[in-house]
Amino acid sequence: MSAWTLDQVAQHNSPDSCWVIIQNNVYDVTDFLPEHPGGAKIILKYAGRDATAAYVPIHPPDALDKNLPIGKHLGPLSAEASQILTSNQKNRKKTKDELRVEEAAQKKPPLARILSLRDMEVVARQTLSSKARAYYTSASDDEITHSENARAFSRFFFNTRVMRPVARCDPSTRILGFGSSIPVFVSGAALAKLGHPDGEANITRGASQTGIIQMVSSNASLSYSEIMAASAPSQTLFFQLYKHANDSIAEQRVREVVDLGYKAIFLTVDAIVAGNRERDIRNPWELEDEEKGIPTYWSGGDAPEQEADGMGTAGALIANDDRDMTWEKTIPWLRSLTKLPIVIKGIQCVEDAVLAAEAGVDGILLSNHGGRQLEYSLPPLEILYKLRLKRPDVFDKVEVYIDGGINRGTDVIKALCLGATAVGLGRPFLYAQSAYGTAGVVKIVEILRREIVTAMRLLGASTIDDLRPEMVNASAS
Repeated sequence: MSAWTLDQVAQHNSPDSCWVIIQNNVYDVTDFLPEHPGGAKIILKYAGRDATAAYVPIHPPDALDKNLPIGKHLGPLSAEASQILTSNQKNRKKTKDELRVEEAAQKKPPLARILSLRDMEVVARQTLSSKARAYYTSASDDEITHSENARAFSRFFFNTRVMRPVARCDPSTRILGFGSSIPVFVSGAALAKLGHPDGEANITRGASQTGIIQMVSSNASLSYSEIMAASAPSQTLFFQLYKHANDSIAEQRVREVVDLGYKAIFLTVDAIVAGNRERDIRNPWELEDEEKGIPTYWSGGDAPEQEADGMGTAGALIANDDRDMTWEKTIPWLRSLTKLPIVIKGIQCVEDAVLAAEAGVDGILLSNHGGRQLEYSLPPLEILYKLRLKRPDVFDKVEVYIDGGINRGTDVIKALCLGATAVGLGRPFLYAQSAYGTAGVVKIVEILRREIVTAMRLLGASTIDDLRPEMVNASAS
């Protein structure tokens, strides 16, 4: 088969015949339009044209192989066509947002001046593209839950003990039997390539260098095999499973990560539909107005205006996820596929924590998805406290983790005192790898380790086992 010219591809620019170019290869996506999780509109925007710049940052390289029949892989562009695209890209006028990002990247402070996770976030917010920043930072509705996740830690205070030997202080622990240098793991977070070309591999390499465990999202922007290939031989990777509504597709995903060597499955149960993340939804309009240099106003009259795309980046990622999961059906189904430890990610009340323990899983992750799902969900730390008061027996049956709102080593210690085995962080690792690559990931682990050890010593604990519930008091306010 001969290579394709740009003119030949351009003729297929409609819903009836839709071809796109991705990395100098041509694909017929006509039949895929109704199935695309993000809807047909975004594909049709690039019908008959090069879609590489839009596609690559949010899709793993094997996505086309998994989702598009081989017969729809039409072959490469001609050498001349490839050269034209390369030249067009080289000579393309940069957007205002791209120019802003380039300028901010040149003004990043040295890593030695990053003293906290908040410092890292400030730099990342300045250097991220508008799309990446909107996706990473967005939360549901008025973003109250996102704020409350962090504020919850301010409602708990230490009952500090002194005159205890802490010259030797060991913050290491085990999570599902696997060693970790500190009681922190990378919680599953999607689309790391939006922030940095190396994406999740930055986090994998940083986790390896610092001895912590990474949980890889089903919606990672690198393939699961690429991420595993970036890991060290003895490195532990967990997998965050978003269960597809089609059991066969879901089973294939589970079997793939088991065969690749992932060590645990975190079944996500709090994101069966996307939360109302208006910051993410609004971003394309803001970019458009910025580029034009003038705002868009109401046209007047009674003509109906086009409705906004309410899905945003996140909605497209989970559009095909299973909305009918149950304790009675889904956990046995997953158990039938693997002997790996199973953790339920997204427990948001004591009652469901009890049901999870009764279902025989190995762990539960108390989480409201970083405030990105149901507004006014309880902060995970508050759920942990309630679980400690009402059903302390659950801690004897499963390992308990929390994520959301953790910004300091003292936050980690409060959670461990109340019974958590470890805590997960998602956004901070996205920010770190976006701003500084692997070095940024290493930096925030070093910051957390320093803060954790300092807090343990000042609290009177030389090991993780020394952290007890009586070392934390809930504020009366």
